[in-house]
Amino acid sequence: MTTAAPHATGGPGAAKSPSGPPTSRSATTSPKLHRGLTRALPVTPALVLLLLFLAGPIAYCAYIAFTDLQLTGQAQSSFVGFENFRTAFQDEEFLNAVWLTLVFTVVSSLIGQNTLGLALASLMQRASKPVRTLTGGIVITAWVLPEVVAGFLLYAFFRREGTLNAILDWLRLPSQNWLFTLPILAVSFANVWRGTAFSMLVYSAALNEIPKEITEAAEVDGAGGWRRMWHITLPMIRRSIGTNLMLNTLQTLSVFGLIWVMTRGGPGDKSQTLPLFMYEQAFQNSMIGYGTAVALLLLLVGSLFSVVYMRLLRTEV
Repeated sequence: MTTAAPHATGGPGAAKSPSGPPTSRSATTSPKLHRGLTRALPVTPALVLLLLFLAGPIAYCAYIAFTDLQLTGQAQSSFVGFENFRTAFQDEEFLNAVWLTLVFTVVSSLIGQNTLGLALASLMQRASKPVRTLTGGIVITAWVLPEVVAGFLLYAFFRREGTLNAILDWLRLPSQNWLFTLPILAVSFANVWRGTAFSMLVYSAALNEIPKEITEAAEVDGAGGWRRMWHITLPMIRRSIGTNLMLNTLQTLSVFGLIWVMTRGGPGDKSQTLPLFMYEQAFQNSMIGYGTAVALLLLLVGSLFSVVYMRLLRTEV
């Protein structure tokens, strides 16, 4: 008795052996998505606060800048498009405020605070501990003073009957009313006096990170102080310089109380920077929409400075 031969494995009637369940695309992406959400969870509260207290007000101000909103004499505002911005660029007072803001920023921040802060930090590296303590205490005291208090102190220093003219009279040198003849330079000096401490602290920390072996080797090779500063110190603290310049510039662009206390933007408009011009248009002339447009332009100027500094920080020497 013979038995029927089984079907060949490769025949048409043969059952296909399962090769396992196919891998689902969602199954592979789900762990990645879960890990991404897990990493984002700790920063979610900070992100919500930024959106609520930073992005929200900026968006609302951007909306107001395109309206004719006023404090008084108007039932409701209307959308005017770019009219406020066109008015600004046709206003000689606005253009004067832009020019004075650039002068104030370059003189007091880019040149004054940055250069003096680096000089103080370099000198304090070589000074004795008592000298470093005394100098640091004096400079930082000016920094921690409230802006209004610093403004009154510098007003008393530069006024016609102030300390500076008393010293000049004692030295038999000509004196003048500095707040009337050179107001933008007077407020620039005041900002340098108040804000140099920040640059000094930044550069002191950066200089401490430079290996002493490098400077000692350059000194043995005959490099003088200026050559060591130009070829060794400055390249090695380049990133600290860029960061300090960016932070100082943004802070200087928004200075209001110091100038308001010393000159109120005067005499005339000889020291009226953009923050003071914005305040005058928005709260003294009651043109909230126009003043907010000026504020947005000031924000744009600060953003341009930040972009330039960030690109410089990415550039390798």
